[in-house]
Amino acid sequence: MAAKSRIAIPARGKSAKAQAAVSLKAISGFVSDVEDGDFHRLLNDRVRLGILSSLAVSEALSFSELKRLLGASDGNLSVHARKLEDAGYVSCAKSFADRVPRTEYAITANGRRVLKRYLKHMEALIRATST
Repeated sequence: MAAKSRIAIPARGKSAKAQAAVSLKAISGFVSDVEDGDFHRLLNDRVRLGILSSLAVSEALSFSELKRLLGASDGNLSVHARKLEDAGYVSCAKSFADRVPRTEYAITANGRRVLKRYLKHMEALIRATST
């Protein structure tokens, strides 16, 4: 089991730069542990983070809906969705509606967990660097 990240509370009298260094050191292991591998690299992309975030608040979204929401091209969205699917963060269901292909995406339990973890990490970074 990976160690949980904690934000250290620096001692009084330290400079803001020293406080930030202590706080950043406290959370530096967060993305380098082996629990979720390279999830942070997958979610650092705007489109992939947008896909997961959109699916986190929706039961499922079609390819067309995601394309419209994210302002992505067909090829761009397809490649990013495939990477998330390969990582097990989203599921993809293909069907036909009146002879028109329909692709729907939904976030998986693993995808939801990784998104929450990523967001907690980003919040910790913001807190650590704000003075």
